[in-house]
Amino acid sequence: MVASDVEGLGVAASRGQIADIRVDGFIATRPEAVELIESATKAPAVKAILLHIDSGGGAASGGEALYKAVRAASETKPVVAVIDGLGASAAYMTAIAADHVIARESAITGSIGVIFQYAHFEELLAKIGAEYEEVKSAPLKGEPSLFREPNPAAEEMVRAVVDDTYDWFVGLVAERRDMPERQARRLSDGSIYTGRQALRLELIDAVGSDAEARAWLAAEKGISDDLPVREWKEDRGFASVFTANTLAGLTRLLGIDADMASLLPRRLTVDGLLSVWQAPLPGRSDR
Repeated sequence: MVASDVEGLGVAASRGQIADIRVDGFIATRPEAVELIESATKAPAVKAILLHIDSGGGAASGGEALYKAVRAASETKPVVAVIDGLGASAAYMTAIAADHVIARESAITGSIGVIFQYAHFEELLAKIGAEYEEVKSAPLKGEPSLFREPNPAAEEMVRAVVDDTYDWFVGLVAERRDMPERQARRLSDGSIYTGRQALRLELIDAVGSDAEARAWLAAEKGISDDLPVREWKEDRGFASVFTANTLAGLTRLLGIDADMASLLPRRLTVDGLLSVWQAPLPGRSDR
């Protein structure tokens, strides 16, 4: 259930509306916006969907889920994506699923690519006198490990997974932006681009914001420019409270202070591939 479901009743239902759905912050493995997009697609009162994107990306699988939800929505209703400040990596993947992609001139987009990050602490364990042992069914099970330096076979396995997902991402860019695969691959080296640069490189369709999105909907899809825009939000009820309380309980069991746990980057809680761009911290340009 979404908060805006009731807005399709009465006079609003006869006039219709444009559903405004936001994709912002870190894109989790199961993005909340997927359900909103699916609900807006099914709602008779919704005549078009306006995606506002302000995200540096996140889990590759989360970007995939959003991409597929937007493509499914566009089969029945026009979808316009507006990149407000940041639309990189998995967020850019989400944007190109729309029928028309707009970005502000100074917005950051691009960063097309995939990354798999891991750490290993074998030297730290040795310093504190701890030893790590394991019994596993095959050499690559549980690799790469946190407790020892990765072996070449493990690194090759991870590289193959990253390369395969990268090829898939590049294929989406080539298909959705209607460009040769060679051109898409050249632009998919992880570089970021402003909205102005992205337009010149054919990674987006126009620079602008909501006004340009409404103008395109009116000119290309016949959506009246005086149709009301309704923001669709998730109805956070008992389930969300339960999840938050459960997380708090787990952090206490693990001996992690709740305030400290809230400081952990969300990317560290995601298992698997990331398609994310994160700006460097101020004063840390040397790292």
